[in-house]
Amino acid sequence: MAAIGKKTIRTFFIIVQSKKLVVKKIVSGLFSLLLLQQLTAQLEKPATLTFLHTAGQDMIDESGRKVFLKGVGLGNWMLPEGYMWKFGAGGDRPRKIEKLVADLIGEEKAARFWTAFRKNYITEADIKRIAELGFNSVRPALNSRLFMTESDQPEFVEEGFQLLDSLISWCRKYSLYVIIDMHGAPGGQTGQNIDDSPRDLPELFMEKKYQDQLENLWVKLATRYKDEPVVAAYDLLNEPLPVVTGAAEKYKHLLVPLYKRLTAAIRKVDTRHMITLEGYDWSNNWSLFDKPFDDNVFYQFHYYCWARPDLLGGIGHFLQKRKELNTPVWVGETGEKGNTIYWSTTQLFEANNIGFSFWPWKKMDTQNTPYSFNKPTGWDQIAAYSNVGPKPDQATCIRAFDELLENIKLANCVYFEDVCNAILTRIPGKIEAENYGHKGFMKSYYVTDTTRKSAYYRKTEPVQISLDSKDEKQFWSEQSVLLKQKDWLNYTYSSIDNGMRKLRIRVAAVNGEAVLEIRMNNRKKKVVVTVPDFSELDISTLPVYAKTNSIRIRVKSGEVKLDWLEIY
Repeated sequence: MAAIGKKTIRTFFIIVQSKKLVVKKIVSGLFSLLLLQQLTAQLEKPATLTFLHTAGQDMIDESGRKVFLKGVGLGNWMLPEGYMWKFGAGGDRPRKIEKLVADLIGEEKAARFWTAFRKNYITEADIKRIAELGFNSVRPALNSRLFMTESDQPEFVEEGFQLLDSLISWCRKYSLYVIIDMHGAPGGQTGQNIDDSPRDLPELFMEKKYQDQLENLWVKLATRYKDEPVVAAYDLLNEPLPVVTGAAEKYKHLLVPLYKRLTAAIRKVDTRHMITLEGYDWSNNWSLFDKPFDDNVFYQFHYYCWARPDLLGGIGHFLQKRKELNTPVWVGETGEKGNTIYWSTTQLFEANNIGFSFWPWKKMDTQNTPYSFNKPTGWDQIAAYSNVGPKPDQATCIRAFDELLENIKLANCVYFEDVCNAILTRIPGKIEAENYGHKGFMKSYYVTDTTRKSAYYRKTEPVQISLDSKDEKQFWSEQSVLLKQKDWLNYTYSSIDNGMRKLRIRVAAVNGEAVLEIRMNNRKKKVVVTVPDFSELDISTLPVYAKTNSIRIRVKSGEVKLDWLEIY
């Protein structure tokens, strides 16, 4: 063997060491990649839900973390509602809809239809999508008739429990909480169509046997789900005892005693789940509530803004009552209007630490819910028959009901991103000028004249909102805001990701040129407005972040009417 020089040996060791370094880097890189994949998998994997509990005015999980419930109501599934079917008085509640379907296609086909309807209306695909969109809870509306027979000695019906079991298993998979809503109690708690009342009377409060049945049903539900943390709460009665029918005046003194009875029965088998109580008169009269009789209870109201022109209702009395009761407050239903109201409503709730459930997730032939399903061919004839019209032929009805079973599947529904984003105050979307924030003077708005309140929409505040609609009775109002020199409005919105977006505004100058200063996430932009009629101005491309973002519009000189901002 030839002799090896020092230089050769040194080169050899350098190569070896270099290869070791390369191998080390490769191993390190692979380890990092595996670690990243593990972390990504953990992030993508839905969180394990734990039991919720009230803590003062908050809801917290078992780790003490505050949970803000924002979800959707699963109406029209286990309790079909006539208005969602476009039906008249002959089909205004479940039992009448069932009778109508059987009348049109026969008892045997009707039985098969209802099994398929309940199987298709809410599926795992719906629950997965609800979670993907950013909601964290659902409120299924139960009809007691789907869980127990109507008789003097009722028996439990397995179909209802199986449907609820499936829902809870899907929600466990996608990390959604479930608030079980007794929408239609035995005998009926309202005496109206919404609870499937058999005789338009609140017989739950008139006959003890129905109260016994309701207690038995709640005990059965609580026993079944007592160890299920995915269930957030039991909603004992939906919208009991309306005032307009006289039911409240006659029976409201029985409401709290019934709540106490139901709670005591539930607590014998289930000590962990929250219980939510609704006031009488569509949930909103809380005058009967004084001191909570359970340490894990919260109170609920329903919030609909059906006034025309649009009017954002106040919630001050509920906030005051919350202070007195020192429990969380939650909105079990809100919706059934348009994007302007949705944006302002949910922003108002969040600003005041009030969770909500939007009503409903989907319905037929609409544009004001997250999802809509198409009206089947021939459906107008069926709807007319429900309203004392001529009876359609059976073949037409069979085709229509078969088509309905396909249309209600999520894959065949129409998604309205604008509606969903308005509910979640998220972009891309349009923010109406009147939907500035809800943190009050010098935080969400400033006006030089605070002596005059708005004539429209937000009537307790001095920001001047005008009605631009030609028809005051139209379902969605057209409104704008008048801003004078030094006035400003602050808008907040969320985004699911970081990125660059474009900003456009619709604005008009009043009495000559006006200059605006627009501050977008602390970036300033000067805008000169000269046109006296409303026109759309492309302002800038702005950075948005996966968190709460803000835009402040301030009038430096002149006056403007601001209609909306669009971030896209």
